[in-house]
Amino acid sequence: MRDIVDGLTSWRTAGVAFAVATVVRTWQSAPRPAGAAMAVCAHGEVLGSISGGCVEGAVYELCRTALATGTAQTQTFGVSDDDAFDIGLTCGGTIQVLVQPSVAMTEIDEVLAAIRHGRPVATASVENAQLVIWPDRVAGSIGVPELDDAVARQAVGMLALGVTGTIHLGRQGQRRGDDVAVFVQSYVPPPRMIVFGAIDFAAAMARIGTFLGYHVTVCDARPLFATRARFPDVDDLVVQWPHKYLESTTVDDRTVLCVLTHDPKFDVPLLQVALRTPARYIGAMGSRRAHDDRMRRLRGAGVGEAALARLCSPIGLDLGARTPEETAVAIAAEITARTWGGTGRPLTELETPIHHA
Repeated sequence: MRDIVDGLTSWRTAGVAFAVATVVRTWQSAPRPAGAAMAVCAHGEVLGSISGGCVEGAVYELCRTALATGTAQTQTFGVSDDDAFDIGLTCGGTIQVLVQPSVAMTEIDEVLAAIRHGRPVATASVENAQLVIWPDRVAGSIGVPELDDAVARQAVGMLALGVTGTIHLGRQGQRRGDDVAVFVQSYVPPPRMIVFGAIDFAAAMARIGTFLGYHVTVCDARPLFATRARFPDVDDLVVQWPHKYLESTTVDDRTVLCVLTHDPKFDVPLLQVALRTPARYIGAMGSRRAHDDRMRRLRGAGVGEAALARLCSPIGLDLGARTPEETAVAIAAEITARTWGGTGRPLTELETPIHHA
């Protein structure tokens, strides 16, 4: 819902009712993951997508029905019948979709505001009932108090990890029960991308980072280059020595670090700090000669081989990139592959599932 939150907020402000369809479960080669959302308002306008086009027509009608009845429902779409090309996932996957009218959503305005402003919140849904979980409080109900308590306890843990998925419990909240399936969707602040080096490649990398949904920071020690005129759309622009800034800012296991300075006086002390962080991805730009010199300097500074093995250098996949924009695509491709376990090879050469676990 993060992708459509601005539109939903506008509808709420205008007093327009809507229904939201959310993918709650997938099997095989489903085109969108659990949590993908599509919304339809009372005027018929559509936001978002849940399957890239395969079942949107059918889901649109489900949303219109939910708006008319005020009742939620769950529907499964797949390719198991002869109507696959009319209603179904012709790519071979199966998805389960939960459709909820806005009148059935608990604290909807607070939830939308939290998502828009990057504050953590989770929703736990069972068709016509919903629980909303913040790190410090809970609102709503999905049944008896014992079930609410059990769901809230699990949802708080899922929210802390940024995990979305379905949990199964007994009707009284028994952990070993399987009577109630509750879809928990976690909304956490977007992951960070920190780009070091205010050069043309950094501008391209910042643009693609924003496109991919990262909170993008550009850092450079040189105020002449780190200007809003050069980087008008980044979330944060920092003029500071890179390693000093990295020591002072928050880095978690969703953060990606792109070191584009390719100047030893900047990148060697910066990488010494970076390789001690839990960052998910650490990449450094430079030629193979620059890479060899950088590795020699880092080893001389006492950085161990296990830490050096985390470094993606030279940065990016081999796409034959030349321009800053092409290079940014190559770097983004490597980040994506590292995140989801992709190989970086053409799919035409592989017979493995397209969507990795």
